[in-house]
Amino acid sequence: MEFHKKPSTFVGHVKIKVTNLEQSLKFYQEIIGFDILERTSLTAKLTTDGKTSILSLEQPENVVPKQGRTTGLYHFALLLPKKSDLANIVVHLTNKGIRFGSSDHLVSEALYLHDPDGNEIEIYIDRDPSEWNWNGEEVAMAVDPLDFETLLKNVVPENHWKGIPEKTVMGHIHLHVSELTKTEEFYVKGLGFDVVNRYGGQALFLSTEKYHHHIGVNTWNGVGAPQPSENSVGMEFYTLIYPNEEAVKETIGNLQNIGAPVTEEDGRYITYDPSGNRIELAV
Repeated sequence: MEFHKKPSTFVGHVKIKVTNLEQSLKFYQEIIGFDILERTSLTAKLTTDGKTSILSLEQPENVVPKQGRTTGLYHFALLLPKKSDLANIVVHLTNKGIRFGSSDHLVSEALYLHDPDGNEIEIYIDRDPSEWNWNGEEVAMAVDPLDFETLLKNVVPENHWKGIPEKTVMGHIHLHVSELTKTEEFYVKGLGFDVVNRYGGQALFLSTEKYHHHIGVNTWNGVGAPQPSENSVGMEFYTLIYPNEEAVKETIGNLQNIGAPVTEEDGRYITYDPSGNRIELAV
């Protein structure tokens, strides 16, 4: 969790859109294990520690189902504190009959599943950073099979499922974008991230303070992919947490220097990447 506090800049919160709030709350409480921090008739803020929200849900008016081949959310990723937490969630999901995928990324071990609307969720643990392999400025990552036999040796049998651990954080976000050249300029020169892995000519992984990635972007929905409609299922926005006010002001200046939009709404600074993904800048 050292990469999700000062001096790193990291993803602190994600807001997604759903078709039926009650249905989604049932899933996020019973399957993922969140608690509700606040809610209205059409929105809910979810929490793991009872104090802060790392995920929120909204049911827009005239909502339409998730649209394919567009920009926007690929997945948001929940980072767990310990290997036993991931092992216990494997048992929990299996007991609930939930289908999920998995992968060993060398830097991390991950599960993948979808909420009732098709929003993808990654649940993962990091390997110790001493085990990550760097070649200059790029970290080695892969999509290898997950070793469930070894992972499940970490199950704590007496730990009955009590929900996702309270120290869970929003580990990273991965987005569909329409192209990579302007996107790289926006995230590097504008937001201040470093490229730490290039996946062919189709994806970039970006971070601060030598994390394996706080943000991923890809063109797997097609170069030139359009934005989804405003009332479509998917991501509403994500929040970047900067170390201090000075860093936010510097970032705003950098964004303006490259011609990126920056607005202020109710004391929050808002920008959009070149593919229309909305980002809120916070401390």
